[in-house]
Amino acid sequence: MMTQAFYTGISGLKSSSTAIDAVADNLSNNSTVGYRGYGTEFSSILGGMVSPTSGGSSVDSAIGIGMKVQATPMSEANGELLLTSRSTDLAIDGDGWFGVQGDGDVNYTRAGDFTFDSLSDLVTTDGFHVLGTMAGNIDGETLTEVIDSLPLGDVQAQEKLKFPDGLTYPPQPTTLANFFGNLGIVDETRVMSASAVDGQNNKNEVKLTFTKSAIQNELGVRWDVTAESKSLDGETIYDTQTGVVEFDSRGALLTNTLTSVNNNGTQVTLDLGNGFDGLISTDVSETSSSSSSNGTIGGDLVGYSININAEVIAAFSNGMQSSVGKVALYHFQNDQGLERLSGTKFKESANSGSPLFFKDENGQNILGATVVTFKLESSNYNSTAGLTDLIILQRSYDANSKSISTADQMMQKALSMDA
Repeated sequence: MMTQAFYTGISGLKSSSTAIDAVADNLSNNSTVGYRGYGTEFSSILGGMVSPTSGGSSVDSAIGIGMKVQATPMSEANGELLLTSRSTDLAIDGDGWFGVQGDGDVNYTRAGDFTFDSLSDLVTTDGFHVLGTMAGNIDGETLTEVIDSLPLGDVQAQEKLKFPDGLTYPPQPTTLANFFGNLGIVDETRVMSASAVDGQNNKNEVKLTFTKSAIQNELGVRWDVTAESKSLDGETIYDTQTGVVEFDSRGALLTNTLTSVNNNGTQVTLDLGNGFDGLISTDVSETSSSSSSNGTIGGDLVGYSININAEVIAAFSNGMQSSVGKVALYHFQNDQGLERLSGTKFKESANSGSPLFFKDENGQNILGATVVTFKLESSNYNSTAGLTDLIILQRSYDANSKSISTADQMMQKALSMDA
């Protein structure tokens, strides 16, 4: 029985020491972004039975010879979200893990303190690349397509989010100009204009000049129109085209022979409308006009940011922006089965299962949780409860230490009596 007392005390010391180490680790990481706290679960070590032949007795006859640490479960509670000043600081409100990768296997973390490095790659503070879906709309250093919303790709197809530092938004030449307004019926020159971008990234002007035709139709009004495309300073004229527009007695547009004008290499379709949709010519005291055109001037990269959909957004000096990537959010069948590598990094194991993506009702991959920008998730460990646990465990350690000392004293006394 004295030997059993030694076993009980020693097992208690070992178990309490392991639990104290776990609490100390938790407390030391109380300020670590994305830290997951660990608890300690104990179980009894049974050495035998007082009365093996007790039959159907409801009394537990097992003799305990101490305890052991059965498991150290990870806390899956969400930590508090802390406000920051950077859009690249991300916090997961719900279930999920960010994927990051260095030179080896993929790691998983809740720490979303990311940044764009000198190469415009999205990385962690210790240089791991963040994984996600690339939009595929970048060719070299040129944006090839504007994407408003980017879905996640397959879980196995995620890659390092790397972007060019000198990305440019190419000019989108104007191909259509619409004109609206009332020319009136008075014999006065009318002028309308619309902006037009050419393929060389110049912003030009398409100018329409209307003069009443010398020969009028009997029931309506006929106007001669000259279209001119030129630079904004007026020094360079790229093309001049002429035509005739006719209106009926109500002022509705019937026919138009002016269809397009060349804008420094790009043909611009001139849409004057039809009927009362566009240009009209009615007898009113005041005339008015307006225009619209497509096309966008080119721009240089202003910077990258991340929006509330975890998409990487490229913003340009011309006011345009486009999604160029999306941060992935991984899930596991058993988060408790993840193998811990460091304070905030984990890797998959046989117990956790392979990473997966959640899907919506249409089978599309989705994040499966809310990714909050301008915030970071703090440690999810309750330091107040941890300090209380630490006091309890220290007292347990002291009690087990005293039990060993007492057993030793009893053993010494028994040996001296035998002598």
